[in-house]
Amino acid sequence: MPYALFCNDARLSNAYPTEADVWKLARKSGLVVDAVSGDDRLAPRPVLENDYEIRPCRADPQEDPIRNQADAEREASGGLQWDTVSPDA
Repeated sequence: MPYALFCNDARLSNAYPTEADVWKLARKSGLVVDAVSGDDRLAPRPVLENDYEIRPCRADPQEDPIRNQADAEREASGGLQWDTVSPDA
């Protein structure tokens, strides 16, 4: 089942194949902070800010979570995608 970012009951992101994919995108968007527990022996752990949460969801019928992930990775890399360059370019 795919996962997405939610605030309260509103879905804020596309659906992605894994929870880890959504965590990665939330971190890049600045929505993840390191929280320190009361126990000094434990290292800080990542948590989502405010009321954000990552939950399983159903993808919309026209949505492909795997394509969403590939698009996000391509966008994050910012590199030239050879399959999008036309021969005339």
